[in-house]
Amino acid sequence: MIAFSSHLSPRRITRRNTVDYFAPKFNLFLTLILFLFFLFLLLFLALSVTHAQVITVDENGNFSTGNSAPVDRRFAQIQPTNVDLPKASLNSESYQALLRALISEQGFAMRPFPRGHRGLELVANGKLKPAGEDYVTMVTQQGLAAKPGERLLITNIKIENNKIIFDFNGGPDPRHRFLRHISIGMGPDLDTPIVQGDEQAPTGARLTLAFKSRIPQLTPDQVKALLAPLISFGVKSPLEAFTDTLPPVLKAAILDHHVLVGMSTEMVLFTVGEPLKKSREMDGQMPFEEWIYGQPPADVEFVRVNGNRVIQVEIAKVGYPPRIYTKDEVAGLMRTDGSPIITEKPKEHTIQLGDVYRDPNTQSPAPAPSLANPGEKIDQLPEQQQTGKVRFPKHDDSTNTTGTSAGNGTETSSSTPNTTSTAPSAPTTQQPSDQGEDQKPNHFLEGSRV
Repeated sequence: MIAFSSHLSPRRITRRNTVDYFAPKFNLFLTLILFLFFLFLLLFLALSVTHAQVITVDENGNFSTGNSAPVDRRFAQIQPTNVDLPKASLNSESYQALLRALISEQGFAMRPFPRGHRGLELVANGKLKPAGEDYVTMVTQQGLAAKPGERLLITNIKIENNKIIFDFNGGPDPRHRFLRHISIGMGPDLDTPIVQGDEQAPTGARLTLAFKSRIPQLTPDQVKALLAPLISFGVKSPLEAFTDTLPPVLKAAILDHHVLVGMSTEMVLFTVGEPLKKSREMDGQMPFEEWIYGQPPADVEFVRVNGNRVIQVEIAKVGYPPRIYTKDEVAGLMRTDGSPIITEKPKEHTIQLGDVYRDPNTQSPAPAPSLANPGEKIDQLPEQQQTGKVRFPKHDDSTNTTGTSAGNGTETSSSTPNTTSTAPSAPTTQQPSDQGEDQKPNHFLEGSRV
C-alpha cells in the first residue's frame, strides 16, 4: 500500500482531476462558439437578401421591386447599334488613321458621363455597362464630368487587347499619378516626390469600347457610329445638342420657349434664358425662388423654383386674369416605367378679377348672397312660422264722402257698395280700431266745419 501510494504522487492526481473537471466545460464552450458563428452567418445572409430587395412606390400607389424600378431615362439601358464590322483585324496603319481622325474630335454628350478611372464601358453593337441603378450610383459617387448636351473633346486613345479606350476632356486620371508617390533621395529630401505640382484634380471622363474577341479594322465613321448612343459628332448648336437628349414632347416645348411644371433649372435656361429678376420667398415652411420674365404691358411669366425643379408657372396678361399651372408634366416624360406622356390636359386655376359678366342666354344667374357655407342646406321652416309680406291697414276714402255722423258714428248708404260694411257678421276686433282711426279725421273735419 505504501509503494502504490508513493507511485501515484499528489501532483499527478491533482492534474488528472483538473483535466476531468474542465473537459465538459470546454466542450460546452466550443459548442456555444459554433452556435454563435452559425447564428451570425444566418443573420448576415438574411440582411444581404433583404438589402437586395428594393421596393419603389410611385405617386399612384403602384410598387415595383428589384431592377424593374423606374429610373431617369438618361440612366436607362441604350438601344444597341447595328454596324457591320469588317472581318479583318486592326493593323498599325488603321490605328494611325484612327488617331489622326479622332484625336481632338469634338462631340456632344447624349448621356451623363461620370468621372473615375474605370468610366463607362460600351460593347460594340451591344449594351452599356453599367446601366440603371448602378449607373446612378457611379455618377453619385464619382461625380459628373459632362452633362447631356455638353461638349466632349477626345484627348487620348489607347488600345488594350480587344478594347479601345477614349479619354475626354483630359481624362479622369492626373498626370504621373504613380510618380507622385515615389521619392528618391537621402536625408531631408527623402520625402520629396519625383513629380511635383499643385495641379487641379482632373475632371475628364473615360469610355471603353469593347469587342468580343478582337478589334476589327474600323474606319473613323464606323467608330463614330458605334459611339452614337453616347456621343453625337454632328455639327450642332448647344441648344440642339441638349434637346436631342430629351423626349420629343419636351424638346418641342423647349424650342417653342414654353416652360412646363417639372422642368429643371437647366431646361428653363435653355427655354427662356436668364430671368430679368429673381426673388427668394417662403411659402409656409418651403423656401422657393421666383424667376420673373417680361415686363408690362407685355406678358409677365412667374416661374417658381424649389431646389432644382419648377413647381409652379404663372402667366399674367394685361386685361386678363392670371393663369396658374401646378401639375407636373415632365415627371412622366423622363421615366422608364412606361408611364403615359400626357394623359390629360394640365389643370388651370383661373382667378376672376372685377365684375363677372354672365350671358343670360347660356348661363344661369348668380345665386343670391347667403350666410350659409358652400353646399350647406338650410332647414326649411313650417308654413306657419314662415314670414310673409307685411300688410298695412288700408285707408278707405269712401267714408269721408258718404257722410258719417259725428254723434253716433252710423254709416249712411252710398252709391258705391262697401263689402266690409254690408255683412252683419263681418266686423272683427280690428274694426273698432280701424273705425276709430277713420273717425278721428272725420271729427276733425266736422269741428272745422262748425
